[in-house]
Amino acid sequence: MCYGKCARCIGHSLVWLAILCIVANILLYFPNGETKYASENHLSRFVWFFSGIVGGGLLIFFPAFVFIGLEEDDCCGCCGHENCGKRCAMLSSVLAALLGIAGSGYCVIVAALGLAEGPRCLDTFGRWNYTFANTDGQYLLDTSTWSQCIEPKHVVEWNVSLFSILLALGGIEFILCLIQVINGTMGGICGYCCSRQQRYDC
Repeated sequence: MCYGKCARCIGHSLVWLAILCIVANILLYFPNGETKYASENHLSRFVWFFSGIVGGGLLIFFPAFVFIGLEEDDCCGCCGHENCGKRCAMLSSVLAALLGIAGSGYCVIVAALGLAEGPRCLDTFGRWNYTFANTDGQYLLDTSTWSQCIEPKHVVEWNVSLFSILLALGGIEFILCLIQVINGTMGGICGYCCSRQQRYDC
């Protein structure tokens, strides 16, 4: 098994996942493509936690690029000798993976809380509140109650879809970073298997 190739594949996957997290988080600010709800502070409070932009996005880019760079031909690592240096570089990638675990974990937690509480919306009594906050997430299983939110239109579907996407993407990022912790540890202990002459396509 080539630990460098595995890390590179994980890195490329994380880049795309991070981009998708950022896009999903940005869409949460514009229910039905309208900007007025964000400017009037009528969005779920968990939208403002930037879980997809920061947690599943920016904090994932750093470990992703570190993993991609592990298979560069000129990687001599921190010890000045090729073999020892590459082992050191693989071990250092574990620290980057831990940062990714923290970021993706934050994304998952906030998305789960956003799903459980539900959106802030205008209810049938003409009040802006968290209509489903006291349902312990049971509203997710009873779509007939979603009509209690009058404005923004289809905001429940909007929030449920995007927070679910963030939850899933964050979970995948978490698993990939966890795999890299194991991969980086094994690569550091067992040695970096790729020689300078080898070139791999992910």
